[in-house]
Amino acid sequence: MSEVRELPVPEGLVGERVDAALSRLLGLSRVQVTDLLAEGRIEVNGQVPTKSARLHSNDWLRVELPSPEEKPTPVVEMQILYDDEDLVVVNKPVGVAAHTGPGWDGPTVLGNLEAAGFRIASGGPPERQGIVQRLDVGTTGAMMVAKSERAYSVLKQAFRDRTVDKRYHAIISGHPQNLHGTVDAPIGRHPSRQWRMAVLEGGKPARTHYDVIELMPGAALLDIGLETGRTHQIRVHMAALGHPIVGDTFYGADPVQAERLGLTRQWLHAYSVGFTHPRTEEYLEIQAPYPQDLVDALAQLRGES
Repeated sequence: MSEVRELPVPEGLVGERVDAALSRLLGLSRVQVTDLLAEGRIEVNGQVPTKSARLHSNDWLRVELPSPEEKPTPVVEMQILYDDEDLVVVNKPVGVAAHTGPGWDGPTVLGNLEAAGFRIASGGPPERQGIVQRLDVGTTGAMMVAKSERAYSVLKQAFRDRTVDKRYHAIISGHPQNLHGTVDAPIGRHPSRQWRMAVLEGGKPARTHYDVIELMPGAALLDIGLETGRTHQIRVHMAALGHPIVGDTFYGADPVQAERLGLTRQWLHAYSVGFTHPRTEEYLEIQAPYPQDLVDALAQLRGES
């Protein structure tokens, strides 16, 4: 059985858009409100409004909320690393995008969280509400999503101010010349190859710092920190060094090695995220364990299997 709520528009929501107002009123994301509108489950004065319609002081709302049995189930298993009233940090699996977008209709972090019953902040464009950071579909690891409006605002600013410490682990082909180093090279969209990024004169500034954790035969495990967050930044910078990430055949890694290691994507993992909590102001560092495909490949490179 669905739950039907009928009520006048609260004074504090007068003049707001339907999607924003009902997101606040019902504790839903704007994506969920948009879905309810598309299904005809929301009415204003007996009519289904558009999501951008404005509410008035004499309007009457009728909302039909789906019962728990009607809610979709999570589409993938996704480990929750940290969760409180303000934010959730997940260990994003491979093959899962941060949010929906052009050309992607597969599983997403937002869709999975919403299906699991998490309330997500309504800040940001509808398709990526609550998103304060993103990881590539083929990159696993710690990814943060805001649940409260305060957290969304504070964390977005923290990422803009570069006060969030994002640490990545990557295995590169070969051994770098130096055990510690910085790649300072601008990145832009490749002039002739679709979806590919490249080091380009006139590109956006990009700085990547790395430290070698372990040297193995023909490969090295790195700890990587970013000053900037350009698309494919680590992958592009490692390839520019002549040491592409193992498994990253898109940016020049050896496909034979990738197949031998059982990798269908780059060996790149967002190992930890450190930040000041938006409400308590406590500094937190959340770590994400490696997924099994990276564990197995690392063991092979170490000669353990």
